[in-house]
Amino acid sequence: MKRLYVIVFLVIAATAALGLAIAEHSGYVLVAYKSFRYESSLWATLAVIAVLWLIVWGIKALIELIMTSSGVVNPWSRRNRSRRVQVAIEHGQLDLAEGRWASAQRHLSRAAEAERQPLLYYLGAARAANEQGHYEECDRLLERALERQPQAELAIALSHAQLQTDRGDTDGALVTLQAMHERHPHNAQTLRQLQRLYQQRGEWSAVIRLLPELRKDKVLPPAELAELERRAWGENLSLAAQREEDGSVGLQSLTRAWQQLTSAQRQEPSLVLAYAEQLRQLGAQVEAEEVLRTALKRKYDSHLARLYGLVRGSDPARQLQTAEGWLKDHPSDPSLLLTLGRLCLQTSLWGKARDYLESSLRLQRNPETCAELARLLAQLGDTERSNQLFQEGLGLLDERLLAAPLPVPTAI
Repeated sequence: MKRLYVIVFLVIAATAALGLAIAEHSGYVLVAYKSFRYESSLWATLAVIAVLWLIVWGIKALIELIMTSSGVVNPWSRRNRSRRVQVAIEHGQLDLAEGRWASAQRHLSRAAEAERQPLLYYLGAARAANEQGHYEECDRLLERALERQPQAELAIALSHAQLQTDRGDTDGALVTLQAMHERHPHNAQTLRQLQRLYQQRGEWSAVIRLLPELRKDKVLPPAELAELERRAWGENLSLAAQREEDGSVGLQSLTRAWQQLTSAQRQEPSLVLAYAEQLRQLGAQVEAEEVLRTALKRKYDSHLARLYGLVRGSDPARQLQTAEGWLKDHPSDPSLLLTLGRLCLQTSLWGKARDYLESSLRLQRNPETCAELARLLAQLGDTERSNQLFQEGLGLLDERLLAAPLPVPTAI
């Protein structure tokens, strides 16, 4: 408060001194140049100079206000540019999530060009372009992202491969991923995308070659990796059985594929099942029966037991006797009872076959069992029960048939 009094006192004193000076002598100023002549008192001239200085200062302040980086007035100021970019980001991300591809591409492209770290916005814009079928524009956006952030080459390439896969260009995606695999051999995401792409393309031998890397770099959880390994080898066995050798589908190709498995893998029920099924389809019935019998002797499996009833060994009676030996430990397995019924049919034991099939059907209403028992009953003359079982089996094959409405007969 005291300071304010001092300032007021000084202003009053300065004003009084200025008034005394003006009253004592007004002064005289003359400015003449060629035809121009200015003539006035000193104090009036000083007042004009002060006014002119205030005008210049005001214009300068106005210009600074318009051009300032904190611009409230200028719509093109840095602050407002940042605000527009933020709005573009928010709208672009929302459009991308809700599937408004054209709007998302427009907003995210604008945001990417304005931001110092534009990778995510370029990737979003590229995805939006890809969804619209603008593949060239998609690739251009990804190239632009690589120009701006070359250190993000791997991330951009992985996104590109996924977009290529989405558009159906699996060949291009494979080239992209293989190139990244060479440069980054231990990158988990590269390995995972390669594995998925090989699966999608049905290249199971390539999946098998990739398995050691997937295991070493712990790309997949152990359970998922084990399931993938079983499926890959099983599918590889199926493909091997379809290869042509010397003008025909060769059994040798399937045998070589089976021998490539480790001893532990050749004891996996799912792989034994795949191998035996391919042997059966190739007509190697005796070999299939031996493979299944050996596997079931080592460890019982219901799926293997079911397939055992579909193959014909060299001695049907011995085959039936072997299967009946398993019944002691597995009396309630409907698949084994179905197999026993089928083996009895092969050896013309009609009554025994009927008992086994009836027992299997009591435990599980299975369309295969219905069909086998229906065929037997038809031959035995029980056509009414046979027709009922055929209808039941058909319904079990596709329960949607039972739910579908049937036309109402109309009188003619």
